[in-house]
Amino acid sequence: MPSHRQQLFLTGSIPRALLTLAVPIMLANILQSGYQLTDAFWVGRLGADAVAAVSVSMPVTFLVIAMGSGLAMAGATLTAQYMGAGRPDLVNHVAAQTMLMVTITSVVLGAIGFILAPHLLRLLGVTDAVYAGALGFMRVSFICVIFVFIYIMFQSLMRGVGQTRVPLLIVLGTVILNFGLDPLFIFGWGPLPGYGVMGAAMATLTTQAIAAGIGLIIFLRGRHGIQLAWRGLKPDMVYIRKAFFLGFPGSVELSTRGLGLMVMSFLVASFGTLTIAAYGIGSNILQVITIPAMGLSMAVSTLVGQNMGAGNVQRASKITQLAALYAFIGLSLVGLLVYAVAPQIVAFFVPGDAGVISEGARFIRIMALAWGGIGIQLCLVAAFRASGNMVSAMVIALVTQWMLQFPLAYVLSKHTTLGAEGIWWSFPITNILVAVISLCWFARGSWKNTRLTEDERQTVKVTDEALSEEGYR
Repeated sequence: MPSHRQQLFLTGSIPRALLTLAVPIMLANILQSGYQLTDAFWVGRLGADAVAAVSVSMPVTFLVIAMGSGLAMAGATLTAQYMGAGRPDLVNHVAAQTMLMVTITSVVLGAIGFILAPHLLRLLGVTDAVYAGALGFMRVSFICVIFVFIYIMFQSLMRGVGQTRVPLLIVLGTVILNFGLDPLFIFGWGPLPGYGVMGAAMATLTTQAIAAGIGLIIFLRGRHGIQLAWRGLKPDMVYIRKAFFLGFPGSVELSTRGLGLMVMSFLVASFGTLTIAAYGIGSNILQVITIPAMGLSMAVSTLVGQNMGAGNVQRASKITQLAALYAFIGLSLVGLLVYAVAPQIVAFFVPGDAGVISEGARFIRIMALAWGGIGIQLCLVAAFRASGNMVSAMVIALVTQWMLQFPLAYVLSKHTTLGAEGIWWSFPITNILVAVISLCWFARGSWKNTRLTEDERQTVKVTDEALSEEGYR
């Protein structure tokens, strides 16, 4: 029999269900962004070159993380739908297989990134003043990828079963620890030497390793909706094929966004260190202001996934519409507020650097014009993913990066008198257009036809047989 929480998700008040899931996720995301904000705050004390070193490294590491995140995304989708369908045995099986795939993928990608880091930075065309700091930061970040992947997997699966408070508490503890470790590793203290920019990545590595370890312990104990058993780590090729089928478009989607950020860094770098620093700070601010919409979109993923699994297709549609409306209104209001205080926000991170403050404020103010469109896009794409329709999300990402944003940024910055400001204008134009495209795609309704628990009964049957053979049932 479904728990009270499960009944709320499947039959209760939609606003209340969204609020129940979204608030802890928002708080966790706010705290999660504390890693980047803490790094930006302390690294900013080292000067513009140090800020540029972090800014140019982040898109590269994000790309590598994105390449493997599709597997966690597939696991979360299947977990939510099987939870809604009342199949806790398959929820546990999905968790074990996702853990296996994510760990192997993270080790391989982290090692490749560590080896190729110098070549990637040279391709990005960073200056000699920025190179050393960026290389140290990037290499430590690639080591950290293993733990980041494991914790992303933990968060995704926990959200799939509707458990959002435990990840919140873990993030709270690790962010507080990171805030203390950052200045310690960056500047040193007593006998401990300072490592400069690389120290920020070392602090994150330490805290992410702790978070990943706690997540694994929670799964092994099985007290929060998912029970991870060591015997479940035996490769199940039926599930692995299914996960790759679902996860590949998700990886392409996220990798496309990551590669787009990386290519954008090439363009930004061509305008010098000041523009790189402004771009880095503006990107951090963008990440922070989208947290409410991200929280709603993740709540949409859980609710739509579970309702699709239970066969409540129309309810899943209503959930998505309401969340998109909330996100649009909320981000539009935040945009107006941030527009008014943009210089003060940038000055908080880079005090005393008038050039970076001016350019960063210009970037933020131009972006703020269309933040409401981001909210719409995030919630609708979340519904596509949660229903198992990963291809729609992938196509939207491809259109966003390669047909709209980067071509616009290049043409406006290199072939008009706008210069670097042309890059800034590509953000609001793209956000508005993609919001319209997402709305049209959602209105077609084809995403409602993908229901994994209904359309893949044979896969479930084979998986059941495998579970029985392994002693799960």
